[in-house]
Amino acid sequence: MSIEFERVHLKPIYPEPLRAGDTVGIIAPASPGDAARITKAANYLLGLGLQVQFGETVYSEYGYLAGEDQDRADELNAMFGNPDIKAIVCARGGYGTARMADLLDYELIQRHPKFFWGYSDITFLHNAIFQRTGLITFHGPMLTCLASDLVDPLTLEGFKLLFGKDVPSYTEAISPLEVLIPGTGAGPIVGGNLSLLVTTLGTPYEIDTTGKLLLIEDIDEEPYRIDRMLNQLLQAGKLTEAAGIIVGDFHHCDPVKRASSLSLDEVIRHYMTKAGRPAVSGFRIGHCSPNIAIPLGLPALLDTNRKLLQFGR
Repeated sequence: MSIEFERVHLKPIYPEPLRAGDTVGIIAPASPGDAARITKAANYLLGLGLQVQFGETVYSEYGYLAGEDQDRADELNAMFGNPDIKAIVCARGGYGTARMADLLDYELIQRHPKFFWGYSDITFLHNAIFQRTGLITFHGPMLTCLASDLVDPLTLEGFKLLFGKDVPSYTEAISPLEVLIPGTGAGPIVGGNLSLLVTTLGTPYEIDTTGKLLLIEDIDEEPYRIDRMLNQLLQAGKLTEAAGIIVGDFHHCDPVKRASSLSLDEVIRHYMTKAGRPAVSGFRIGHCSPNIAIPLGLPALLDTNRKLLQFGR
């Protein structure tokens, strides 16, 4: 399927699919994680017939960071430059990827494109890498999501995209979807965690939503905070410039601090109405189970009449 979209500054690069026996690099570019749980979770990748190579950041700790900025950036650069590493999966999110964005070698990444996989704080890197290289990256569950004894099969299914499986369309067969603003929009998908998207504003990595489908999701943010962030995106033109808006999961985003509050639904509907772009909510993308993996930077079609998110190649 061919989907037309506007203002692509770099030709999108889809990474080469993996084969059995290929090696996946595991890194922690943000906060430190529990190394034992991460090692346990890596057994799932081994079960897919892949090998794993753990980076030093998985075992490092520097306050709330998994090592100093230069060390985390050097490791990510090295993983991209290593021809024996065919994909890079983040162990967890947390905080810290924006601190290392200036330290990445984007020319090296563009010369050695490969799967880069994660979500949450990894949003900043997804955005920076796509803007600077055109590499399509993957918003999907990290290893910490696989450490539980009970992982939703649809969460696990997403990792098959590493082997070049076509990205399945998202319909109500996966979860109930609600049309907020009717219409049809097409373009590459950008975005991710709302809190991180706001932090790109005013930086060299400011998110470009023009002619693109904007994905938003978040966790542990009360409605007034979601209101503040959506208002900033609206005033910055990021909502009105989008071709459409994909509302992912907002986990634990109910009012707690304030006795009187707008609901999360009221806040989101307010800003979707202000934006006036085709918008659908209910996507199980983000801090949820299942956590559906999707490519960022890949052209897609959002059709509210059919409640359909369809991906192109």
